[in-house]
Amino acid sequence: MEMQRFIRRSGHPTLLFSLCLLLFALFTQAAGARDLRIGIGQFPGNLHPQIDSMLAKSYAIAMGQRPLTGYDAEWELVCLVCTELPTEENGLARRETLPDGGEGMAITYEIKPGLFWGDGVPVTSSDFLFSWEMGRHPESGAAGAEGFRRILDFDLLDERRFTLHVDRVTYDYNAANGLYPLPAHIEREIFEASPADYRNRSAYETDSGNPGLYFGPYHVGEVVPGSQIILTRNPFWQGKAPAFERVILKAIENTAALEANILSGEIDMIDGSLGLAIDQAIAFEERHGGRFQVIFKPGLIYEHLDVMLDNPILADVRVRRALVLGANRQGISEQLFAGRQPVAHSNVSPLDWVYSEEVPQYPHDPQAAAALLEEAGWDRMRGGLRHNAAGEPLQITLMTTAGNRTRELVQQVLQAGWKDIGIDVEIRNEPARVFFGDTTSKRRFSGLALFAWLSSPEAVPLSTLKSDQIPSEENAWTGQNYTGYANPEMDRLIDEIERELDREKRKALWAELQRIYAEDLPAIPLYWRASAFILPKQLKGVEPTGHQATTTRSIENWTWEE
Repeated sequence: MEMQRFIRRSGHPTLLFSLCLLLFALFTQAAGARDLRIGIGQFPGNLHPQIDSMLAKSYAIAMGQRPLTGYDAEWELVCLVCTELPTEENGLARRETLPDGGEGMAITYEIKPGLFWGDGVPVTSSDFLFSWEMGRHPESGAAGAEGFRRILDFDLLDERRFTLHVDRVTYDYNAANGLYPLPAHIEREIFEASPADYRNRSAYETDSGNPGLYFGPYHVGEVVPGSQIILTRNPFWQGKAPAFERVILKAIENTAALEANILSGEIDMIDGSLGLAIDQAIAFEERHGGRFQVIFKPGLIYEHLDVMLDNPILADVRVRRALVLGANRQGISEQLFAGRQPVAHSNVSPLDWVYSEEVPQYPHDPQAAAALLEEAGWDRMRGGLRHNAAGEPLQITLMTTAGNRTRELVQQVLQAGWKDIGIDVEIRNEPARVFFGDTTSKRRFSGLALFAWLSSPEAVPLSTLKSDQIPSEENAWTGQNYTGYANPEMDRLIDEIERELDREKRKALWAELQRIYAEDLPAIPLYWRASAFILPKQLKGVEPTGHQATTTRSIENWTWEE
């Protein structure tokens, strides 16, 4: 099927733009709008919505960019940029026969009216067309490339309607959470000049303060690398007017410094996803709860250790199981987090309806851990450290984000527990922008990487567990299977779960996935995090979701009440 394209002039509507800016400035002065200063514990590696996955980036751009669909605070799928969720019942989604005789789907979306990029250019179907073309290109480096490649064709129906032709029927066929519009009038020329260099040459990287890159209530106005991001109102936003003239994100990667900054008034709030850990927030509430709102929200935040399976030591599943048995995870939950962050037994949360009670569990058992290590050939003790028959020591490197006090405490507990069973653990930490922007995404860690995955409800772990999602230089570092895990049975299950529309049958498949995960241990489960939000008393409307949608996705609903 030949795809249509609308050709639009790229010139800016200068007179209209200037008039809108003038009216906007007069409104702001009249309203006496204030700034909102938010402390975040990480600085984004970049601001492109479809390159790399990092929570700090999602938090920042949610004020200026939204995907086509998303999950709300009640964990229901809703339209964010579209007017109506396509379903077979309303006729916007239909099954179709593919050229190879298989069954796919044609799914039609309509863009909400009145959406404009921050330079006054309308958001149109052409922006989604470009986003699809970029995302599926093998050299683009898009984080969700597999999802884009499943879209076989793109019919551009008119300026606000388009149809996606998808290569399969899935239970979540109308969930387009990873499909963001990209401003084709800015980005297409850059991409087409050199797709292989696009991730470094994109305007989101080289001109991130360009208002034309954002269409939400705010656009990025200024970026001070490693320090702060200043967002200002989008004068072309036609939705609910945001309450704040500017939103200033201040990156403070040391959690003790975050606390000091909110107490001194340098920042107004600390967001739960990127701020204080639960233990710090509990102590903060005891000391300062009278001055602030402190909200605790359990959610789908999976704190774990990615395991580098290319490392011959960690490639042995007996060693991985010994690491879990030798880690006092229940003690970490109780002593560091007052039991508010339960031990994780797999990559599926007990809060998710597909969680299985039958998943294998590993209690703290140092003797069983030692027996497994001896069985794996690490049976010679010298100076309290295990060696193998070749005289090689059992040494592993453990990395995480520098300055995160809680993660550093967890590292120390793990290090001490593993030392007791003869494992030497070297702690080596990096700033978050390096750790996520390079070390994990390009698989440059040699041992264990401590961080969290934040997911949506019933999120199929396609990008993190499928064997074709292992990042490499050859695939432009796409995919999030940083461990290098490859199990044909897991690949099969992921495909079957996606294609199974019957909920009970799908839940049984999910139970099998959790069993294999807990037995193979491509990652070491630690605990399910709760988020702690520290807000000023005057701030209203902040609605934690408990999943990957950040609170800033609905920032236009926030208000300040003196």
